[in-house]
Amino acid sequence: MGPNLHRSEIVLREQAGELILPITQGARADRGMPKVDVTPEQVADIAAWLHSYRVTSRGGHDEKINIVVGNATTGKAAFDRLCGSCHSVTGDLQGFAAKFTDPRAMQQAWIMPGVTAGRGPGAGAGAGPAMKVPPVTATVTPATGAPVTGRLDAVDDFYVSVTGDDGVSHRFTRTNGLPKVDIHDPLAPHRELLRKYDDKDIHDVTAYLESLK
Repeated sequence: MGPNLHRSEIVLREQAGELILPITQGARADRGMPKVDVTPEQVADIAAWLHSYRVTSRGGHDEKINIVVGNATTGKAAFDRLCGSCHSVTGDLQGFAAKFTDPRAMQQAWIMPGVTAGRGPGAGAGAGPAMKVPPVTATVTPATGAPVTGRLDAVDDFYVSVTGDDGVSHRFTRTNGLPKVDIHDPLAPHRELLRKYDDKDIHDVTAYLESLK
């Protein structure tokens, strides 16, 4: 019966992981949930942890998870190494953490500005200021005529569309990579850093920014 239940029903009905265990052993592999290499003892520990959360009548939990668990000193070094070439805590990020009521929203904002963190107590709406990030733009250079720069609306191997500051849309068909398209993504450095961060870096930088409140 367990594998046919909704995941929330499983958590509510099982006692010590007996309904979760079959799923970890591959009972839902045909629905895209592969077998997980965990022992029955580990599943029981996971079940105990899930049951430790107090569930509210609105379907969420009312536990406020503290994510500020890093080291602020090493966080400063990580910030200088990873972020210091573009940002400064005495310049554009001065008082940054103080703008947020929840460190989770602050952490999301420095990792990827403009992307909303998952909802939760104090997170999401009202947790901090909306981060204004310029749109992705592109410059299209046709074979004849002047290049056209504007907000990037769509691009693939066969088509590109940009909208200029005047609101006029410019559409081009593409063949063998022509016309040339140069994309300007203001978040490109942040996306690249996602490949370089490890968990410790994220925790430590968050702790460092929180320490500057």
